[in-house]
Amino acid sequence: MEIVGNLTSDQLHFFNSQGYLVIEPFASPEEIDALRKRMEQLLQGFDPSSTASIFSTKNQLKLTNEYFYESAEKISFFFEEKAFGDDGKLKQSKELSINKVGHALHELDPVFKEFTCSEKFSSLLFSFGYKRPAIMQSMYIFKQPGIGGEVLPHQDNSFLFTDPPTCKGLWLALEDATITNGCLWAIPGSHKHGLVRRFIRGEQGVSFDRPSPSYDQKDFVPIEMKAGSLIVIHGDLIHQSFENHSPKSRHAYSLHVVDTDGCKWLEDNCAYILSFFCPLQDQKKIRARAFVCDLIKPDVKSGTCSSLL
Repeated sequence: MEIVGNLTSDQLHFFNSQGYLVIEPFASPEEIDALRKRMEQLLQGFDPSSTASIFSTKNQLKLTNEYFYESAEKISFFFEEKAFGDDGKLKQSKELSINKVGHALHELDPVFKEFTCSEKFSSLLFSFGYKRPAIMQSMYIFKQPGIGGEVLPHQDNSFLFTDPPTCKGLWLALEDATITNGCLWAIPGSHKHGLVRRFIRGEQGVSFDRPSPSYDQKDFVPIEMKAGSLIVIHGDLIHQSFENHSPKSRHAYSLHVVDTDGCKWLEDNCAYILSFFCPLQDQKKIRARAFVCDLIKPDVKSGTCSSLL
């Protein structure tokens, strides 16, 4: 049975107009439970003394390190900025100190891989016209109670740029996401104005190619979501989230996807993300729940995406 798109014309119209679309429900309670229990197991096996890497959108240049780059091919753990005391030790348990886990959960962990490489994701992406969708990175985000960090206004295409632009964010709420515990906020329709700036890699390291514009917070709207809901985010949509000062966490599973059919991966993209791609379907022979996971890397000479089976 061929996989076909599962979105209505009204849903596609809303996405094209607003730059995002919330699908409710998307994941079942059983699927959510499986992902959360698997992450609990991964955390139990994590030794916090093995790394002290911190994830921050406020200090990207300072904190973008080798551990972060290598996480493209691994399951790596990143702490919240406020997880440590003045003595350099964790102020609470490791389970309540992790900002996120990434970026190859979809490739290396069987539970996350089975869920991610499923027909529901393929059908969703086919609705948006993807011909050979591929996952660039996956993240389990915790937004810890009391210390969950702020994510500044940004566009996903700034970091994961293809020519033509094809990046979309898929953000699954594993817990209710509310204004209180740090839900997403976005400027509806901002994707229509195009990409503002890029985070690029050069001989001297990584940097933005231009300063960030200032945004009026009155233009942002909160996007509260129930557990099991999925939001699709246009690569040029300006979005953010605030710190979580509440006593409740806000777990989410996030993917960034591009189309590898005829795309060009720019050599100055900020991260070596393309070492792991997981196409959600075989381009020539699409079968329900039958997927081929390729190893994809950029062809440096041509700038195109090539696959190694």
